[in-house]
Amino acid sequence: MNQKVKSQLLELSAAVALEKDRLLDFWLKNSPDKKSGGFIGELTINNQPVYEADKALILNSRILWSFANAYRLDQKEEYLVMADRAANYLLDNFEDKEYGGFYWLLDYQGQPQKTKKQIYGQAFCIYAFSEYYRATEKDWALKKAVELFGLVENYSYDTEDKGYFEAFARDWSPLANMSLSPRDLNVAKSMNTHLHILEAYTNLYRIWPDPDLELKLKELIEVTLNNIVDQTGYNFNLFFDQDWTIRDNIVSYGHDIEGSWLIYEAAEILGDQVSLKLTEEYALKMANQVFKNGRAADGSLYYELKNGQLDQEKHWWPQAEAVIGFLNAYQLSQQEKFLSAAFASWQFISNNLVDQKQGGWFWSVEQAGTISNQSKINPWKSPYHNSRACYEVIQRVEKILN
Repeated sequence: MNQKVKSQLLELSAAVALEKDRLLDFWLKNSPDKKSGGFIGELTINNQPVYEADKALILNSRILWSFANAYRLDQKEEYLVMADRAANYLLDNFEDKEYGGFYWLLDYQGQPQKTKKQIYGQAFCIYAFSEYYRATEKDWALKKAVELFGLVENYSYDTEDKGYFEAFARDWSPLANMSLSPRDLNVAKSMNTHLHILEAYTNLYRIWPDPDLELKLKELIEVTLNNIVDQTGYNFNLFFDQDWTIRDNIVSYGHDIEGSWLIYEAAEILGDQVSLKLTEEYALKMANQVFKNGRAADGSLYYELKNGQLDQEKHWWPQAEAVIGFLNAYQLSQQEKFLSAAFASWQFISNNLVDQKQGGWFWSVEQAGTISNQSKINPWKSPYHNSRACYEVIQRVEKILN
């Protein structure tokens, strides 16, 4: 490795470490709900709390994962306090004590508003509680993650066509509308749910290498590569019928680059050499597809290509995932174009998405180049993608330099 690249990597790691601390401080300061407990459901672009906003499972479980991960790696007491707060609020307010699993949405006072069992949400709870166990070694957290694994397998697994159904009613009975959000199709299966079950099962396997989980994780990798990745374009298809008939014509560049490193990580944690070789091949093909088709001239990632129409918004989370995904592709291939892409992604984030005055990250840069006025904290805006990107970059740069 030449001296210039080494200097660039050290510079990147230092800049990312600085932003990581600022980002977590922003969440420490702005997200706890001092009036009603837990965390506020919304914070405006100007850092004004919206105390009566609903509280979402995704936001709360992602806060738990983020601060458990932060405490595990940095050992700062205030990170543990945040993780404890998130874990307790999930158990006290989101958990369904009668039927098991976690509710999708509460009102601002912590009362259930949407009691459906979205499997995407259960997966994030597995991811969060397994990370909390990694950070604290509290046995109940591992038990909770394992219990949720059992519920997902018992109710959501498709014994006929493999994979997992999207959502259920509170009592785990079938649900007419299974869509994850208003912008998602109401279908039996989705890429998004499968990607985050994969992520959750990978994290659970680190601490609980159970033979049944091992089989499920291996199968999930196969399902992802065989049914979800398009075999010619090397992008994810997003929506499916039960039998894996494709229901959309959308390329999501953020999910593709995120998936490229998550499928490789799953195989790596599994330790299966056949899966590892195959996922390496797919990871590079997917990263290459995003590199060629999904990037703007300034190195940022477009949002998606839908029915041939390019959505040129630059959302915050695909940019964060791009830094990790391109770094991962460089580690696997030693191709310097991927390293340059990772540098460019971080540069775009730093110049456009980080609020250098008030902290936190903006939602997006719109097609016209203006900053979106969407909230800095909302059901889908958590510290998960961006704090994870920071920690991944720091750890990966260290590995590359060593």
